[in-house]
Amino acid sequence: MKRIGNECSRGQASMEYVIVCAALAIALGIAMANQDSALWQLADAFRTAFRKFSYALSLPG
Repeated sequence: MKRIGNECSRGQASMEYVIVCAALAIALGIAMANQDSALWQLADAFRTAFRKFSYALSLPG
C-alpha cells in the first residue's frame, strides 16, 4: 500500500490553477468578435498601463 504524501499531491494544485485560468480565458474570450469584449478591454488596459509606466520610468529623476 502506497502512502500518499506531498510527492503525489504536489502537481495537483498547479493543474487546478491551469484549469481555472483556462476557464477564465474562455469565459472572457467568448465574445471576442467585436472590440467591446472584456478580453479586448483588459488587453487595452494593460497596454495603457504599461505605456504610462514606461513613460514614468523615462522621466529624469
